[in-house]
Amino acid sequence: MNGIMNVYKERGYTSHDVVAKLRGIVKQKRIGHTGTLDPEAEGVLPVCLGTATRVCELLTDERKTYRATLRLGVETDTEDLTGTVLRSEAVSCTAEEAVQCILSFQGEILQIPPMYSARKVHGKKLYELARQGMEVEREARPVTIDRICVETVELPQVIFTVTCSKGTYIRTLCADIGKKLGCGGCMEALVRTAVGPFDLAHAIRLGAIEQLRDEGRLSAAVLPTDAMFQCDRALHVQGESEKRVKNGNPLVLSASEYQKLRPENAERFRVYSASGEFLALYTWRLQENCFRPVKMFV
Repeated sequence: MNGIMNVYKERGYTSHDVVAKLRGIVKQKRIGHTGTLDPEAEGVLPVCLGTATRVCELLTDERKTYRATLRLGVETDTEDLTGTVLRSEAVSCTAEEAVQCILSFQGEILQIPPMYSARKVHGKKLYELARQGMEVEREARPVTIDRICVETVELPQVIFTVTCSKGTYIRTLCADIGKKLGCGGCMEALVRTAVGPFDLAHAIRLGAIEQLRDEGRLSAAVLPTDAMFQCDRALHVQGESEKRVKNGNPLVLSASEYQKLRPENAERFRVYSASGEFLALYTWRLQENCFRPVKMFV
């Protein structure tokens, strides 16, 4: 089975747990997820099956949207409520001050990865060092907060949504907001509502996937691999061009084909065979006057 499942990861499961359970449900080994969610977080977790595992890294790079619950006045060692409380104090800021502080994080910011994370330092995962009682110096990394929208403010709790680049830690964002307000803060809850084109409204829980399997309708939970590339234009090839694509070779357009498509430099295309099979992603290289493969699916 090849394609992508938009899985709703429930609280208490690791992303690895979801993949392991799906291997049992669909009875195949070639499965990969597209970016971890903490065990206490829930929401959208695209899972790739078969040849679609080749898009895992592309989905990891996609923008993600979260709904986060921030608890002000509490700092913990894990930057969420599962950790040990390091500091607790009354929240003296106003709702308006809290909102303005949160909105100030929009744009490109620097984040220091939390100790309780899978980020590696000198070959060691930070959470492994943290569990040994160690804390090491971490380099601040640039991340981009595309959009923040504050939904509700009932101090000391604030609920907001955020769309951000890969590598953004929402726990750290919550902790940094608390630090800037002077009262401390941590993440109370987190729901990932979107990963690229995959959203919460269409995410399927593991139990529902099992039911579809039992009903012989498992394919209803699987989206075709090219579903995540619908923003890219389609290019259909045949004959010698189809052979070249299937071998992963560069693709040159005839003058008439170029005039018809008029591709822009670095523009990405979904490439299909004459029979409609999704073959690959190609990108147009203006200086070379040809298409080159980005990712093959045959």
